[in-house]
Order: sequence, then structure tokens, then C-alpha cells
Amino acid sequence: MHFGSRIYQYEKAFIDDLAKLISIPSVCTTATEEYPFGEQSAKALNWILKRAEEMGFQAANIDNYAGHAEFGIGEHMSAVLAHVDVVPAGEGWDSDPFILTQKGDLLFGRGVLDDKGAAMMALYCLKALKDADIVPKRRLRVIFGAGEEVGMDDLRVYFRHEPLPDKAFTPDSDYGICNREKGILQFSLNAKENSAKIVRQFQGGTVINAVPSSAQADICCTEQDIALLKKACEHVKGNFIFTENEGGVVIHSQGKASHAMQPEAGFNAVTHLAELLFQVFTAEQLGDILTFIHEQIQTQCNGALLGIAQADEPSGALTCNVGKVEIFQQKAVVSIDVRYPVTSDGNDIMEQIQSKASQYHLSFDLHHLNLPLYMEEHAPFISLLKQAYQTVTGKQAELYATGGGTYARTVQGRCVAFGPLFADEPNRNMHDANEHIDIKRFMKHGEICLQAMYDMIMEP
Repeated sequence: MHFGSRIYQYEKAFIDDLAKLISIPSVCTTATEEYPFGEQSAKALNWILKRAEEMGFQAANIDNYAGHAEFGIGEHMSAVLAHVDVVPAGEGWDSDPFILTQKGDLLFGRGVLDDKGAAMMALYCLKALKDADIVPKRRLRVIFGAGEEVGMDDLRVYFRHEPLPDKAFTPDSDYGICNREKGILQFSLNAKENSAKIVRQFQGGTVINAVPSSAQADICCTEQDIALLKKACEHVKGNFIFTENEGGVVIHSQGKASHAMQPEAGFNAVTHLAELLFQVFTAEQLGDILTFIHEQIQTQCNGALLGIAQADEPSGALTCNVGKVEIFQQKAVVSIDVRYPVTSDGNDIMEQIQSKASQYHLSFDLHHLNLPLYMEEHAPFISLLKQAYQTVTGKQAELYATGGGTYARTVQGRCVAFGPLFADEPNRNMHDANEHIDIKRFMKHGEICLQAMYDMIMEP
């Protein structure tokens, strides 16, 4: 019997506590002096830290950014990283997103998978170690963040006050082991004024890190122009609806959303609408922002026209996503998300984009430059996690790369993503309506998580 199997005795208590944590609608909101990610995010953080103290652990809260529960003593410290903030509930739920709802083996609720379930499971793994009277050879922390979904500044602040662990994993992805995360460059390009002669309004997308599923342009033009636009639809990909109005037309572009880490899986409503407009109108008529999109990106996802296309063997090709465009009377801005290979230099890519943007008189506003993560395949910690996975499942843990971003990249090459989803599991609607976990599969994750945490603290 391996140590990880001890987690099953906590299943009912885990579900009871998870229900309480799910009931806190910890969506990040506007920062205040006391609450950097809003009051509800801080409430969830304080709740789980209080629960840790009730279990007998030392706990600390770093200014409502993040906190930890700690077991053991000693100079060397390992960690498990999870977060208690969630994305907005959105529409389309079959149950209240902030009430944990069980249907057979499935548990539904916002954050049950991403990442409150994993946060609560990591705390119960810590409790299992303590209850077994283990004498650890190193300290072990479960670190809880409160702002992962809005850029991970929570852990950047936390690690200004607290030491980096020697090794860590974050259960906020899939099994096997994600030892490679692409770099993330997110930025906006702004025009000093709306230089478009005929664009009354152009809007598309809601967030920078998703492919826009819809866009619309209100264009001042003639009936002859409208006829030419409709004709151009024959050789421009897309789904366009025309609504004529006084002095012009509103064109609605329908696309398909997907995560910015895989823009090719979606259909960008913004870039395809821009391409349609340039079949009929000139750069002078459409203005600097749309001209930049048309000349430097078009409908591509690889950054080739920008001069930043590249790939490497460990992590694959760079991706470029136009996530959001807003053009109004007094405002013109485009927001772009680039995921770049692990062996590349994000500053070089940024300089190339800035150089291109200046040719269009656009100012560059950096949102995030998150450095890539790359832990070598033969690193001792990779071997430890592989062993824990094999002990529980009898199978090999495969290594993989992602364009997504987890807390792993905040720990300066000492952390990887590990679980909780298994490769053969169906879609669990992570950022969608009806987010859920299968409790039987999730307890198996708990078994692996506990085995890995046990192995981490028993290392000399």
C-alpha cells in the first residue's frame, strides 16, 4: 500500500469544504487598498487559510495577494501552488454556479476544476501527512493565490516577501508533466486619434487571451460601396450580416472563440472583418489600427508578416492572436496576445513589434511579458513526479508543452504543472458553463498529489 492511498478517508470532508469554498464568488474585481483583487477573492483566500489553521497548520496571508499553509521545519522548502480566484460564471448554467451541485459522480460549480478543487485537495493532502505523524525532512507549503486569472501578479508579490521553494508543482493543468510553457507577451497598440475617415465604430472581442467570436463595424459609405462589400464576401472567408442605416451600413462578423494559446482552433471575427473592409476601402479611409492589422497580421496566427514567426523543437511555433479591437470617435486600440517558444527571447520579439507599430504612428502599451518555463527532461524533480505517478497509476507520465500559462512560470524554473485532469477525461468546461469534475477521477488525482507531496518531504 503506497502512501497516496490514505487520501480516500478524507473524501466526504473534502467535498463538504469544497462546497463552502465554491459558495464564495471569488471573481477578481477592481482593486482597493485592502483588496488587490476585490473583496470576494480575499474572502476565499482568508477562508481557506482559516481552514488550514483549524487543521493545525501555520498559515500566513501576504496582503490578500496570496498566502500559505506550512507543514514541517527546516531550511529546504518544497511547495504546491494553487489558486482560489475564478473566472466569471457567465451564462448557460444548468445549476447555480456558486452552489456545489452533485449529479452522480459529477460535481458542478465555478472553480471546482480551476482551481478550487485542486487547492482544497492539496490542503487535505497536507492534512493526511500531518495526521500520519510523518517526520518530514523538509518544509512543505501549499501556496494559495488570489489573482491567477488576471495575470498572476498575486504570486509575484508573494515571492517578494517569501522565499522561492526549491521545487514545486501546480495542479492546474493535465497529467503527465508540463515542463515547457511558452512565453506570453500581451500588449495594446494605440492610435493618438481615430484616423479612420469612414469608420464610425469598430468593436470586436472581450478579452486579450481569446479569439474574438464576434465583431461589428459601423461604416459611413454609399450604396455602391455596400454592393461591393457584399460582392467581396464571395472570396473573403467569414460569416457576415449587413444592416443598412442612414449614411452607411453595420456589418456583423461571426467567428468562433478559442483560447489564445491555440488561435488556429478558432475563427477570428475581427481579422476577417478587417480583410473584408480592405477589399473595398483604402488604408486612409480605414485608419491606422485596421491598416496595421491588415498589413502586419491579416488572418494569420503565426506572426509571419510582423517578422516574428518562429518555432523550436521543445515547444512548437509562436502564435499571435488579435484579441480585442475598440475604435470609437476618440479612441482606437487593438490588443494582441503572443505566445512564443521557450528558447526565444521575448524582449527581441517585443522590439520587433514596437518597430513595426511605430511605422503606423501607434504607441505600444505592454500589459504582460511572462517569461517561458523550461525544466529539462532529466531534472531530478521530473523523475520524482514520474515515480509518484507510476506508483499510483502503474503508467508512465508523459512530458508535454503548452501555450497556456500556470503558476509554474512564477517560480523561476523550479516548478512544473502536474494534474489534475487525466488525458482520457472528456472536456470538463473549465472556463465555460457547467464546469465540473468527476469525483472518482479527482480522488485518483488526490492520490497522486499526496504521493508526490510525501516523496517531496521525504527526500534527504
